[in-house]
Amino acid sequence: MLEGSEPLALKIGMVSHAFGERKALDNVSCAIAPSRHCVLLGLNGAGKTTLFSLITRLYDNTSGAIEVFGHDVRRQPQLALRQLGVVFQQRTLDLDLSVLQNLIYHGALHGIPPARAKRRAEEELERLGLAARAGERVRKLSGGQMRRVEIARALLHRPRLLLLDEPTVGLDIDSRQSILDHVRQLCRDQGLAVLWATHLIDEVQPQSQVIVLHRGRVLAEGPRERVVAEAGAGDIREAFSRLTRADDAKGGAKDGDRAA
Repeated sequence: MLEGSEPLALKIGMVSHAFGERKALDNVSCAIAPSRHCVLLGLNGAGKTTLFSLITRLYDNTSGAIEVFGHDVRRQPQLALRQLGVVFQQRTLDLDLSVLQNLIYHGALHGIPPARAKRRAEEELERLGLAARAGERVRKLSGGQMRRVEIARALLHRPRLLLLDEPTVGLDIDSRQSILDHVRQLCRDQGLAVLWATHLIDEVQPQSQVIVLHRGRVLAEGPRERVVAEAGAGDIREAFSRLTRADDAKGGAKDGDRAA
């Protein structure tokens, strides 16, 4: 990195992780620049959730290094995690609290005073088209609306990097597209860097960066069109298929070696 230049939003270098004898990640290296939308594309069991767990310190990375805007997550966890907003695959909202109560409580965990948390929550809900639902219990919302609330919650402390782990699973087509559009708009309007993990190839947009993760290894990384061209494919679906089939043919991992 040149002196005076902004550090990468996320930098992962030679990270491996295993659960007993099962190797979930194998020397994973990749990076995301500030303000970029990056799709972590992999089948179920590829290691996406494990990688998210290491970035967010749910698991300890004992090999390699993970940096968030220049802060090592092991040596400087508070500084690194302060830059992160996270939407986990499993929904974690309190169904019996109101939308606004969920957000204010999350703000308190980040040391945000209630009045300021309320203002920020109302701003995010307005941006997501949910201002009118602020006083309703979360259990009354649809699945897509709950996801939007989780995104609002993740942005409450003003992070610079947003992680989303399979955020559209179980949602209908319109809800999926709405959330995709909103997150891409955040990149454009707020300069937010995004790592969007999915197994759904149609969520890789033309302007997206792509990291192809398969059986715990990175098979390709870069702008979508470059990944397609380097795979000798006509589109991202064919590129993904070629890359993963070729890796399977090499016998790079035995059945059962990897964990999600």
